[in-house]
Amino acid sequence: MLVRTISLQDYRNVEQAEVHFTDGVNLLVGDNAQGKTNLLEGIYLFALGKSFRGAKDGELVRFGADLASLRLDFAAGGREQSAVMRLTSAASGRRRAIELNRVRLTRTSELIGNFRAVLFCPEHLSLIKEGPAVRRAYLDIAISQLRPVYLRALQRYNVILRERNKLLKVADAEPRLFRDTIELWSAQLAEQAAVIAPARLGYIEAVQKTAAVIFADMTGEREIPDFTYTPGFHLDADRCADPDAVRAQVLRLLSSNLEREKAAGSTLWGVHKDDVSINLNGRSARLYGSQGQQRSLALCMKLAEGEICAAAGEMPVFLFDDVLSELDSARRAYLTRSLTGRQVIMTTCEREVFPDEANVIGVERGVYRGFTASAKPKQNPT
Repeated sequence: MLVRTISLQDYRNVEQAEVHFTDGVNLLVGDNAQGKTNLLEGIYLFALGKSFRGAKDGELVRFGADLASLRLDFAAGGREQSAVMRLTSAASGRRRAIELNRVRLTRTSELIGNFRAVLFCPEHLSLIKEGPAVRRAYLDIAISQLRPVYLRALQRYNVILRERNKLLKVADAEPRLFRDTIELWSAQLAEQAAVIAPARLGYIEAVQKTAAVIFADMTGEREIPDFTYTPGFHLDADRCADPDAVRAQVLRLLSSNLEREKAAGSTLWGVHKDDVSINLNGRSARLYGSQGQQRSLALCMKLAEGEICAAAGEMPVFLFDDVLSELDSARRAYLTRSLTGRQVIMTTCEREVFPDEANVIGVERGVYRGFTASAKPKQNPT
């Protein structure tokens, strides 16, 4: 999978741009707040369907414009493809429009999985030390690009969960409504959990196999990581491979603890409570790992994400947003060594941090320009 070109118009701080990429390492070089991350965000929109920075569509439209247009030309599935996304400002009142190979898509979810990318940014270095929601997001983004059925189940689950939580909050005020509908919402939630949990378990098992090899290579086999799926509904992890067992367990918990949930005003069991336990040498990496060990594990998980995607069909595009400055020299050297044979698009403020063969793109105030080999900026001798 390769990005050929991205074209932007009235997107973020970009009035108009067309940026071409090579098959290997592509570096976006420039000072902060010039548009480097904006370009990565624009590319990743076609993989994730939304901004990885949490921005709404209207916030992606250049100030003063009504419409932002993005076009991604990429190679995937053995052929050249293109996708177009048009985003509107909040004032326009119109919805986004998406095309894939000149065919209008009715839902954003139809786009996800056609172009696959692995994003690694400084926030991902918190994969180990932050709370369960960060690790669930890692799973959801990675699996959704590989399995459309997972994405649909996840979307349905979240809608059902919101409705069930609303019902729990009004249970005392509207007892008849609660009594007549709570079982329906519980059954629907358990049905989607039976799709999500086995997929998460299978993905973590793949991470375990892949990441163990990567981490051993990174650390010289001195440390042994362990990744374990921890379901949020009191079921042994290995039984989560059985959809029937998941469905029955979630439904049992939801049906037998209604008073507790009414008191809490929320659903207390389900895949929205899942986590991934990460140990290093038999101890919790979150509690006992050093910052360097935690960062190595996070880097390992993102590289494993790419390898798992490649094993499922094609090597994804790797997008790295200013992560070199967050890594020490050893991890930086390992990362640059491990990225051979795949397309990488990386942002950096450090003009000297790139090999001679890299495609270097200078970024200044939303303008992107390439360098010839002789015109690449050199390290300041001071």
